[in-house]
Amino acid sequence: MTAAELQQRIKEFAINVVALCETLPPKKVAKIIEDQLIRSAFSAAANYRAACTAQSKNAFSAKLSIALEEADEAWFWLGVIKDLQLTNHTGLPVLIAEAGSITKILGASRRTARKSV
Repeated sequence: MTAAELQQRIKEFAINVVALCETLPPKKVAKIIEDQLIRSAFSAAANYRAACTAQSKNAFSAKLSIALEEADEAWFWLGVIKDLQLTNHTGLPVLIAEAGSITKILGASRRTARKSV
């Protein structure tokens, strides 16, 4: 997978998170989780994009680390939505799996990047 393809994949993930969040109930806890989930999903996408345009290996590694942390956070919040049964949206299991895949890809990329710094 190229960097451009991964950028697109993470961006699409974030957009799909928005669609899921629109199915959450109007509860206080759901609103808090929604805000955190949307922020982390889009932050993962934005920081990976920033990593791809970094001016040094150290900057690349730093931005990649942030993208990884944010993707992992999104994965966490999706799991919380599942555990609390806040939605019966059929796309939730797919988003959980995608968050896990993205987190693992970014983690592997960070390990590789750290070896070359």
